[in-house]
Amino acid sequence: MAGILPSPASISGLGASLAGPSAAAPGGAASSRRAVTLSSLCLSPRCSDLPSSSRRIPLKGSPFSPLRLHFLKNARGGGVRKSSGAASATSFASDPGQLKSAREDIKELLKTKFCHPIMIRLGWHDSGTYDKNIEEWPKRGGADGSLRFEPELKHGANAGLINALNLLQPIKDKYPGVTYADLFQLASATAIEEAGGPKIPMKYGRLDVTDPEQCPEEGKLPDAGPPSPAAHLREVFYRMSLDDKEIVALSGAHTLGRSRPERSGWGKPETKYTKDGPGAPGGQSWTVQWLKFDNSYFKDIKEKKDEDLLVLPTDAALFEDPSFKVYAEKYAEDQEAFFKDYAEAHAKLSNLGAKFDPPDGFSIDDDLKEAQPEKFVAAKYSSGNRELSDSMKQKIRAEYEAIGGSPDKPLQSNYFLNIMIFIAGLALLTSLLGN
Repeated sequence: MAGILPSPASISGLGASLAGPSAAAPGGAASSRRAVTLSSLCLSPRCSDLPSSSRRIPLKGSPFSPLRLHFLKNARGGGVRKSSGAASATSFASDPGQLKSAREDIKELLKTKFCHPIMIRLGWHDSGTYDKNIEEWPKRGGADGSLRFEPELKHGANAGLINALNLLQPIKDKYPGVTYADLFQLASATAIEEAGGPKIPMKYGRLDVTDPEQCPEEGKLPDAGPPSPAAHLREVFYRMSLDDKEIVALSGAHTLGRSRPERSGWGKPETKYTKDGPGAPGGQSWTVQWLKFDNSYFKDIKEKKDEDLLVLPTDAALFEDPSFKVYAEKYAEDQEAFFKDYAEAHAKLSNLGAKFDPPDGFSIDDDLKEAQPEKFVAAKYSSGNRELSDSMKQKIRAEYEAIGGSPDKPLQSNYFLNIMIFIAGLALLTSLLGN
């Protein structure tokens, strides 16, 4: 697990050097609260946490930056590419070696730009359009890289995500063997891990859509303040094939990020937790340390003691709806349980609607997995179909441990053969004597 980022409150003076995004919200502060939606998927609307170095001067008459125009000109790329290294004989959608290198570059980006919330939001919004009722790819939506195209970027719920694209484009240029669909999900999972969250069991190999006409229709992401918040969350997330536990677990990612009223219609202009950044000062966060991934989101909603912390109608619903409340209460008390369920839900969300090549995808963490020693089980050495008695199992275990063995750790190889012969002899003798 990556190291936890410092508390925003402890990083003074960054406000002067870190500025907000370049794009203004449609309709400005006068926009209605539902005009620009802030969903349970939307962690940091309009990316208020971007530094000044990420801003681009818009072209006259266009809401898109010069880098964005370059992005759109080259957005049709991302086909199947030859992988390098050990997997060079196989054709994958993304190159495993380049994915690993891109992950390291993303880590450096997060350290310098503090853009964790918007990277998570980018991955979620690309995959969160999935419709389980549609089988055909890419009509079913999901994690297919379509969010790089202008039609989908103009969706109200995606306001500000151009900033995330501008930050990632240099990495995409550096690693052309990585698809946009994989890059978005890689950035999202890495942001969680680098903020102190759990390791996400990700797989890669997502194919990109190739045309703006393949973008999903607008309106598939949640609103923040619908008339019936719990029913709305279920309507949206059930369509994605997610259940109540996964809805609550994923909502916990609101422990990161903040909201700005002039852009989303929600939150305060500034609080004691956001007035100094990092990023452009201002906005209202859900938690005190809004760049640290933990279970504070659930604790703070439950306690409702701090008026400087944001609670949206869809947040409050987690402790009001009987089914949601079971999980929200659990996560408020047990961070380990939250991390486990969140990691599983995040991985599932990142795969929604995706088309993989190879079909089962691939991991870029396989080389980090260590073989676990086989646990000692006395019954394994029984004769025929006869099971050893509990007392004999205890005797064998005691003998085994007395000479240095352990139920969870085998002896060194120079002792192993002798011990196995000894145990087998005892087992055979016991079987013959019938205890």
